[in-house]
Amino acid sequence: MRVMKWSMIALAVSAGTSQFAMASSQDDSKGFVEDSTFSINTRLLNFSRDFRNNDTGKSRVDETGLGFNGLYQSGFTQGTIGVGVDVIGLLGVKLDSGKGRSGTGLFPTGSDGRAQDDYSKGGGAVKFRISDTVLKIGDQYTTAPVFASDDSRLLPELPQGISLTSNEIKGLKLEGGHFTSSVAQAQTYRDSLGLTKTDFIGGVYALTPEVSASLYYAKTEDYWKKTYANLNWTHALSNEQSLAVDFNIYSTKSDGAGLQRAEKDGTTKLDNRAYSLQGAYTIQAHTFTLAYQKVSGDGDYGYGVDGGGTIFLANSIARSDFNAEDEKSFQARYDLNMATFGVPGLSFMTRYVKGTGANTADTSNGKEWERDIEAKYVIQSGPAKDLSLRVRQATYRSSDGVYYGSASIDELRLIAQYPLNIL
Repeated sequence: MRVMKWSMIALAVSAGTSQFAMASSQDDSKGFVEDSTFSINTRLLNFSRDFRNNDTGKSRVDETGLGFNGLYQSGFTQGTIGVGVDVIGLLGVKLDSGKGRSGTGLFPTGSDGRAQDDYSKGGGAVKFRISDTVLKIGDQYTTAPVFASDDSRLLPELPQGISLTSNEIKGLKLEGGHFTSSVAQAQTYRDSLGLTKTDFIGGVYALTPEVSASLYYAKTEDYWKKTYANLNWTHALSNEQSLAVDFNIYSTKSDGAGLQRAEKDGTTKLDNRAYSLQGAYTIQAHTFTLAYQKVSGDGDYGYGVDGGGTIFLANSIARSDFNAEDEKSFQARYDLNMATFGVPGLSFMTRYVKGTGANTADTSNGKEWERDIEAKYVIQSGPAKDLSLRVRQATYRSSDGVYYGSASIDELRLIAQYPLNIL
């Protein structure tokens, strides 16, 4: 699940109210150095979970870390074929932990159960551009709905492979990829996600200024084949009111050894559909959202080896994804933007999701619910401009067998993030 993922409604509004930004034409390239950018994103994260009814393991985990994400992106050389490079450097530093409190997923953990004091990873990619099409080979972040790297802890996942992105036609983005490994968020070695090979292709098209659609296909060797589709509509009712509707669906079938399903029961292969439909109404500072999600067929909606962010479903939220076999779930959400009341940068969110009918190894009618509360403030000006401060609290409860690990969790995350653009 993606704890710090973008709100799907926010993405819907963004996609529906503007055409996709066209990549800078190779003809307009100023040069390798002249178009270079360098940024460092610093993230301070305190992560704690209270397993209230856990009789077999730890009753609580609580760790704090500081992460640095450096990204250098060169421009492209001039000429018909532009050449450039991207370089990624990642460093995580432990600020507070302990053998009895480790296990949050912020740091690598040794055989003694203690978190490492620090860890680092990185890499680079060479890139080529012809017109408005870019080929990239090497280490790179991914955002496709069938192969999305996760950034929900201290440092992000880092996949390795080849990607091709084309924006030759206005309003149409086409992309494809071939990836053979990925570094997990709290690891430093390649293949730490267990990925052998993923190939994907797809695209997003803005049908009108208010309607966009996307279609993707991916094959992850020895795990699954996935097809994903999305339809998104937004409509401004007035200067202060709007509607947004977002529909997402995955169709997943086991591939080869079908490892994900085999790990669960050793026999049945995946063959399921998972979809979500949500609608949002915004009036001035207030946004009200309702969502419905359903999984049908054989097995849970599976993801992870193909990227921890590969779940573009409405009810994939802070703690749970509500993605068990046969599970249906409902969400009610409220967002408040305080800019309307003279406090730009300050926002609040709360949501409640309830799932029923989950079919797991231990039950055929599992139930779960989650309540999330968040407050966020982004400094608007001055030396600390763009520094964001966030508090996220999640309360999760389930019947036995729905969530593997603990039926009752109280979770708190304190996040301070500061993006610094050096070039």
